[in-house]
Amino acid sequence: MSCSLLLTEELAQEHGGIDENYLLLPRWDPPHFSFFRCTFEIYTLSWTGLLAMGSSEEKFDHVKAQTVVTVRPVSPMRLGGIGGSKTFYDDESAVSSPGLSVISLEEMEARLRPQWYRRSGAPSWRDRVSWYGLRLRTGETESQRRERRRRCCRWTVITVVVFTVFGVMAGIVYITFVTALLRRLAPPSGQSGLQHIVETWKEPDSNGALTYKWRDDFSRDIVPKTCHSHNDYWRPVPLYMALAAGCVSVEADIWLTDDSELLVGHSWKSTSSARTLRSLYLDPLATIFTNRNVSAASALEKEVGVFDWDPNVSTVLLIDFKSNGSAIWPVLLSQLQPLRDNNWLTYFNGTHVIPGPLTIVGTGDAPFHLVQANSTNRFIFYDAPLLSLSEDKYNATNSLYASTNLKAAVGSVWGRGMSGSQLDRVRQQVQAAEAKGLKSRYWDTPDWPVGLRDGVWRRLTEAGVGMLNVDALVSATSWDWGWCVVAGIALCGDS
Repeated sequence: MSCSLLLTEELAQEHGGIDENYLLLPRWDPPHFSFFRCTFEIYTLSWTGLLAMGSSEEKFDHVKAQTVVTVRPVSPMRLGGIGGSKTFYDDESAVSSPGLSVISLEEMEARLRPQWYRRSGAPSWRDRVSWYGLRLRTGETESQRRERRRRCCRWTVITVVVFTVFGVMAGIVYITFVTALLRRLAPPSGQSGLQHIVETWKEPDSNGALTYKWRDDFSRDIVPKTCHSHNDYWRPVPLYMALAAGCVSVEADIWLTDDSELLVGHSWKSTSSARTLRSLYLDPLATIFTNRNVSAASALEKEVGVFDWDPNVSTVLLIDFKSNGSAIWPVLLSQLQPLRDNNWLTYFNGTHVIPGPLTIVGTGDAPFHLVQANSTNRFIFYDAPLLSLSEDKYNATNSLYASTNLKAAVGSVWGRGMSGSQLDRVRQQVQAAEAKGLKSRYWDTPDWPVGLRDGVWRRLTEAGVGMLNVDALVSATSWDWGWCVVAGIALCGDS
């Protein structure tokens, strides 16, 4: 279909920006000039067609005299291709030679256009909209177009409403399903004396640790578990939260002050004078052991441990030496001596390890040579490097744990968890620790995503790890790890 040039006085007012130089006729200023559908298609070819009409004043007068004039330029061309002189006519009927073919200027332009040239880019949004029936079709009245538009809009609204309703229903079902799972799978809140302390605990002040009324159900129904509360002092309630969850091991980072006090904190800037090793850990533990052994003098077998469920379990206090280990050592010994005097500490007497309700382990900058120095009354044990157990100096008489960074031990763990080869290395390392009577421990395990974290926990426990290093106490001790992530939602979180 050839493009037409429509000249009207009304449309010229809408496109007054077209100047006289466009038609290369400076002496004639066309008053009516506008393009419709093929505006950019005939920009050059249309005025060529006008020039073909001639240059006489009579022809221009003819153009000016018409209110609406449609010009359809055509070109006779030889069938063999485009060549020779070209003459343009107003109508196809003017071309009568059988040796000539009539083509529109658009077709001629397409033939002359180089292959690398592309006049237009991707279809505009208006062209795409026409596929949906919103633009006027050939031979269609305005009322028919409006009716099509109404039908299109009506079906669009119906589709949106249907999808919205189904989406809301699916969301309601999803939320109901997850809520029901939470109610069924969430562990019940404890009712023990330990839980009561967790709910009423206050930060220590200048008077020392929190004092509370002892309850006989202090650790009732709490099952002790081989988990280590990593950076325990960061928790809202240090020590007690870990014990209430059943973890038998807690960690405290210590710094030595100029006045020989041991402050607890991950960094020196995070320490405070009230948060000391004694106020957060040693004094509370001494209170627990004192109350647990009130009737020890009249009992043939005293329950020395923290947990009613298994009173023989020894609680482990892992002390990370953050500053000069040699300077911290004598201060720590003096603060631990009251617990040793009450026979509450595990110790080595030169031939055997005598278990007690509390075992002290040094890590970080703890001096191993000072641990070894006391060979008859050793009550601070060492956290041996798991990857260096081939050395003969680490054994059950001087060490309790054998620890390492998980990444250093097996490499990066990502995606679906540890691979088969990584798990084999873990098993070998765990067996090496067990052969020396030590408990293996891996720190810096993944915390997120929850599914990856739980998968690593499961793999480590299946491999027989001696102590599971955890940050999320409740998730590690009370949840079924296989149900922590349901329908894309982490139910057990990071608590």
